[in-house]
Amino acid sequence: MKWPILQAFPSFSPRYLRPFLRLCARQSALTIGKKLHALVLTTGVYRIRNSFLLNALLHLYASCGDTPAAHKLFDEIPPSSKDTADWTALMSSFSRDNMPLDALHLFAQMRGNSMEIDDVVMVCLFCACAWLRDVGVGSQVHGCVVKTGFQGRVKVCNAVMDMYGKCGMVGEMRKVFGDMKEKSVVSWTVLLDGVLKWEGVRSGRVVFDEMPERNEVAWTIMIVGYMGSGFCREGFSLLSEMMFHWGFKLNHVTLCSLLSACAQSGDVLMGGWVHVYGLKMMGMEMDIMVGTALVDMYSKCGRVDTAVKVFECMPRRNLVAWNAMLSGLAMHGRGRVVVEMFPRMIEEVKPDDLTFIAVLSACSHSGLVDQGSCYFDSLESVYGITPKIDHYACMVDLLGRAGRLEEAETLIKQMPIAPNEVVLGSLLGSCSAHGKLQLGEHALQRLIEMDPHNTEYHILLSNMYALAGKRDQANALRTVLKTKGIRKVPGMSSIHVDGQVHQFSAGDKSHSKTQDIYLMLDNMIQRLRSAGYVPNTASQVFSGSDGAEDNARDSEEKEQALFLHSEKLAVCFGLLSTKPGTPLYIFKNLRICQDCHAALKIVSKIYNRKVVVRDRNRFHYFKQGSCSCCDFW
Repeated sequence: MKWPILQAFPSFSPRYLRPFLRLCARQSALTIGKKLHALVLTTGVYRIRNSFLLNALLHLYASCGDTPAAHKLFDEIPPSSKDTADWTALMSSFSRDNMPLDALHLFAQMRGNSMEIDDVVMVCLFCACAWLRDVGVGSQVHGCVVKTGFQGRVKVCNAVMDMYGKCGMVGEMRKVFGDMKEKSVVSWTVLLDGVLKWEGVRSGRVVFDEMPERNEVAWTIMIVGYMGSGFCREGFSLLSEMMFHWGFKLNHVTLCSLLSACAQSGDVLMGGWVHVYGLKMMGMEMDIMVGTALVDMYSKCGRVDTAVKVFECMPRRNLVAWNAMLSGLAMHGRGRVVVEMFPRMIEEVKPDDLTFIAVLSACSHSGLVDQGSCYFDSLESVYGITPKIDHYACMVDLLGRAGRLEEAETLIKQMPIAPNEVVLGSLLGSCSAHGKLQLGEHALQRLIEMDPHNTEYHILLSNMYALAGKRDQANALRTVLKTKGIRKVPGMSSIHVDGQVHQFSAGDKSHSKTQDIYLMLDNMIQRLRSAGYVPNTASQVFSGSDGAEDNARDSEEKEQALFLHSEKLAVCFGLLSTKPGTPLYIFKNLRICQDCHAALKIVSKIYNRKVVVRDRNRFHYFKQGSCSCCDFW
């Protein structure tokens, strides 16, 4: 687009500039709009405080996502010159920029100034409530919708349903849908998304089949729903139907959604297919969003070397792509690679706070204490980034893992912001790893005040008591959990075999090959024992123990409980179902325990298999009797 008007601009009056600013807003041409703004300032037109120009500039910055600039301009417009469109523009910008509280506060001011409310305002309000998961305020706004007659507007009703769906109120969402006289494909899609999330794929498929019309979004939501729930074959079948029967093509948004689902479930087979499709559709000039999603998918599926290859082949890399790559490497314990790549990054893009979370996390998982400390110290002085709570959490984790708990405690005391659960949880985990019982007790008390229902903290300290020989205190913590009715989050492990997800919980006997799996488990335990494996029963308090004195029977029960951990069952199924030498990829929802970690190191050696485990925190590569984490996790 040519903009010859820029050259002739000085001779224009404000009323002629307004259409061009609005054109910039419609086409998201922020760079051109800023040039016009600069010329307005330098030519003196702005000094007349022309409200028409201020309004146009406000809409420009709001439409282009520059919320701070839009907010500043909004404050400069005289109250008498602000109309509903100005208030709505800023509120929409707050909603798009994930600033829900600001949107709600602006609505309150709007009401206080007796401004007229339209359907765009209502949609923004429900978006804010959905983001906050605040069904209380959302219900009040819903009542306002009914009173003001907006319930007949399809877009408003869609926003109401989305709010209820985000808050888990599926019944209310269905009621709003049922009362709608007119329903669009978006209405059906919002219903589908909520039902899938809260009622599962079976109920979601019923809604999907009832839809009179389906767009790419509806198909994608249903496919991602299948994949996210482990029904990969069903998801792939539906994807084939979408493309080859109905003729839909996958755009970059759909591809990113599919890759995100693959990353979540660990389905690298489907992810690889999406990669090939993306290359065929876009060629080597792949969309930067898709390339970033591929880096994230391969990293989270345990193929970090492939992620690096994809990253290096990207024709353009922005900050998001760099952050995805550094985070992926950090998750795999490649701290030294992250430290080596960081100088390359700052030559291309300016790092942000998420960059340093990835870098500090990488240093933490690799034991690079000095490098991590150096990066933390340079955050504000070199890069102009004020350390946030997540940066402090990374540093506490870094120091704690290295056994420098006194320094970690001092850092917490010196923080300018109150520590949260992540900070104190990292400290407690380090206390558990290094046997610092007294400090761990203090951390637990503060954590219980923040979240009394989190079982992980109780279990960590209970294990510390057990390892220290304080069985009474360990059992007392177990009793507290039982009394309060708090249950431990069950460990779940999954493995992909032949395009299907197989999921296991501790002691699981629901699989169709349960008998073969348990026979393999017995054989594997025998071979492990012969290779020197000794079950780590010292901290087994919550499983198979009644708190009585240890005896032969009690010890045997504890060992059996360890043998039935979900990751061991998943490994046994993998050994049964794949060819010798095939790597096994296990995905676990909790942190891998010390006993399974020790056992899988031996498994990798005696079966000559590479075993890769993605736990809640990071990846572990077991190969020939050792782990990539060097027992530092």
